[in-house]
Amino acid sequence: MALTQEEIQNLNRQFKGIPPEEIISWAIGHGKKSVVTTNFRPYEVAILHAVTEVDNNIPVIWCDTGYNTPQTYKHAEELIQRLRLNVQLYVPKQTSAHRDAIMGIPQIDDPRHAEFTEQVKLEPFRRAMAEHKPDVWFTNLRKGQTAHRDSLDVLSMSKDGVLKVSPFYHWSDTQLDAYLKLRNLPNEHKYFDPTKVLANRECGLHT
Repeated sequence: MALTQEEIQNLNRQFKGIPPEEIISWAIGHGKKSVVTTNFRPYEVAILHAVTEVDNNIPVIWCDTGYNTPQTYKHAEELIQRLRLNVQLYVPKQTSAHRDAIMGIPQIDDPRHAEFTEQVKLEPFRRAMAEHKPDVWFTNLRKGQTAHRDSLDVLSMSKDGVLKVSPFYHWSDTQLDAYLKLRNLPNEHKYFDPTKVLANRECGLHT
């Protein structure tokens, strides 16, 4: 979707406080091909529910690192069935067992950490985006998650020119808890991202 930075800024001012479903409807209506990405981390159910309420056949891109907790995998299966998600699964080209034998999960200061992140997250994500070729990308980025994400907004443009839409950008955990409770939606907090290690680090997809 071709938008100037000025247009994005103006829209972000308009979208502050607007219900997520209205933002989602606008984005889907103005784009040609939309996708939503997920890793089934805490509160991901909100964006999955909101987007599929508007378009129940939207491709749901799940880049599974292979290192999720058993709780996350069970949560994912529950949501896939309950929300009837059109999941498009992408996994690393190397199994986690193979990687564990030769590399393990490198710490942040280990030179191999960048290679690890490339293998388990960045390459599968690029493959997914290249196959689907979206111009609208729904994600559940929120203000306060990382320093980089604080510099974004409801709408932002990815480095590849895809419009990134974060309908819950200004929402707090308390607000999301209320959203889930009202709709009787499950949440799961036992989540592990091997590429971030620390909660306030970027995983690489949004930089």
